[in-house]
Amino acid sequence: MLVHSRAARCLAWAVFFVLFLPVFALPFLVIVAASFATRWSGALPSGATTAHYRAALRGDALDALTTSLLTALAASALALVLGTWAALAAGGLRARGRRVVDGLFLLPVAVPSVVVGLSLLVAFSEPPLLLNGTPQIVVVAHTVLVTAFAYQSVTAALARLDPAYEQAAASLGASPAYVLLWVKLPLLLPSLTAAGGLCFALSMGELSATMMLYPPDWLPLPVKIFAFTDRGALFPGAALAVVLTGTTLLALLAVGRIRTRASYR
Repeated sequence: MLVHSRAARCLAWAVFFVLFLPVFALPFLVIVAASFATRWSGALPSGATTAHYRAALRGDALDALTTSLLTALAASALALVLGTWAALAAGGLRARGRRVVDGLFLLPVAVPSVVVGLSLLVAFSEPPLLLNGTPQIVVVAHTVLVTAFAYQSVTAALARLDPAYEQAAASLGASPAYVLLWVKLPLLLPSLTAAGGLCFALSMGELSATMMLYPPDWLPLPVKIFAFTDRGALFPGAALAVVLTGTTLLALLAVGRIRTRASYR
């Protein structure tokens, strides 16, 4: 640690817990407690039940979770492909060209996501490309919103990549395509998996743009959570929120294991 004395370390841990517990841990613990409650009229919830979780893992709630998973998987895969391609292409540009590409990919992050949803709604509500009212427009919106993170992650990884590996492969007669597929991309694999996990997590929790675009037959789980809480069903909504968080964490743990294996390779 950067702090060497025992007293300073204790003080650092105390400050960490004072900041961490009320800001991060306590709100989530409240959601977990509410997900098991039927009433909350005092300092602590009462009427412990697992009925909210039984309802959250079947019927419409399970369909909404499946929809969120499919949307996040499709959006993160598309974002990873587009972000990687753009980062590789921008690497061959001059400084001005790279700044232009950076600006284009960071623009959806610089504006509110509801603006992104509205722009897609207007853009794809008329032929020749009519996506309004289809699941595809939700996937497109999530892809637009998370591609910037994939692009930035891959760009940072490319900046740290040692060019000696590519130069050695090229000196042995490897073609540019071979160098890209069998040298550069494998070296980038840890960063690619991390970027994919980040895009997946962001897509799983996206609400603002989704609210403007989702069709009735493609209802992601964040929208269902909002609908529950909006009509006062806080305890079932809390159970859905815990299910959404747990599913996302499990997916990120799986991505983390893949990333660890890729790093060892």
